[in-house]
Amino acid sequence: MNQQKHTVFSLPVIVAALGYFVDIYDLLLFSIIRIPSLKSLGLNDDQIAHDGLFIINIQMIGLLVGGILWGVLGDKKGRLKVLFASIILYSLGNIANGFVQTVDQYALVRFITGIGLAGELGAGITLVAELLPKDKRGLGTSLVAGLGLTGAVVAFFMKEQFDWRTCYFIGGGLGFMLLLLRVGVLESTMFKTIQNTDVSKGNFLMLFTGGRFKKYLKAILIGLPTWFVIGILITFSKEFGTKMNIQGTIDPGKSVMFAYVAISIGDVFAGLVSQWLRSRKKALYLFYAFTALSMVLYFNLQGASVNMLYLASALLGFGTGFWAIFVTMAAEQFGTNIRATVATTVPNMVRGSLPLVALLFTSLQGRFDYITSGWITGIIVMVIAVIAAYFTEETFGKDLNYLEQEIVSPA
Repeated sequence: MNQQKHTVFSLPVIVAALGYFVDIYDLLLFSIIRIPSLKSLGLNDDQIAHDGLFIINIQMIGLLVGGILWGVLGDKKGRLKVLFASIILYSLGNIANGFVQTVDQYALVRFITGIGLAGELGAGITLVAELLPKDKRGLGTSLVAGLGLTGAVVAFFMKEQFDWRTCYFIGGGLGFMLLLLRVGVLESTMFKTIQNTDVSKGNFLMLFTGGRFKKYLKAILIGLPTWFVIGILITFSKEFGTKMNIQGTIDPGKSVMFAYVAISIGDVFAGLVSQWLRSRKKALYLFYAFTALSMVLYFNLQGASVNMLYLASALLGFGTGFWAIFVTMAAEQFGTNIRATVATTVPNMVRGSLPLVALLFTSLQGRFDYITSGWITGIIVMVIAVIAAYFTEETFGKDLNYLEQEIVSPA
């Protein structure tokens, strides 16, 4: 098989990693420059907290919409075409972000950019998973995530050097540079095999029939802790730190940077652990446990130094370094004809669930204080994820060269 000729450090893997690097730079940029960008638009601290949550929720809804769009197109038209189209959209969106003047404009452009950003990871992971030998898939996808997640670190250092509008322009420029690298990458052999057949490809509704929905739902739920940690605990670390009387000036952009350095290390480590244990699920349980312990530390930082907050952010990041494992597990559970649909929609369903998690968090604040609402939300999210993982099949070493459905019946 052609896919056996590719190694973990082959061109498709490296280019997928660089693509995810640009994706993460653009995805996390708002979290990093939320405060300076909204301050420059004339908002006060309360408005920055309220409108900042609104904008990030709108961005995540865009990711949810884009996840379905690009996932279906990835199975119908090919993994590479989706990568090209999504890169163009989010690059143009980032350039447009550099010109916004109001919160509503900001939210609209982040929504459009979110749609574009939704296509990168799923299509890249699907391509890598289908090109690499089955015993090397976990290492390849972990390398993609590990290198890609350092995009958040670069976004932080860009924020330290440039005006926030320039940071968005840089993101757009990086996207267009990425297009040039894509030229030499080949399409998945598995996809090409079914490309011109009558097999139903990219049928999103298939996920709701034949017992597939439960499997799909569990694939989403096991990733919930990742965006609770990033979207709530890390992005709003300044607000949490203020409530906990953290000593020192809190820079949420620095919290994101420390978290993503650790996530990138965690993702590579998760791939190695999965390979060593010959199990995706066992590796997942270990990282769940680390995440839970890190949450306990985070919520007990009362009166601690700002450096302790950054340390807790890094530990939380490392704990949620199972991102590549969870997306790989989703891709491995479904046939070639809807694999891109699954691998692209699942991570974006998790990202798109952030508004629901945020709603739970804010609703709890009607009865509890800010910190208590945070840890109750965390417990609920972790319990849901662990239960979903328990009932999910082990996929390590699974052969992916199969179809989810036979030939479509004639109309």
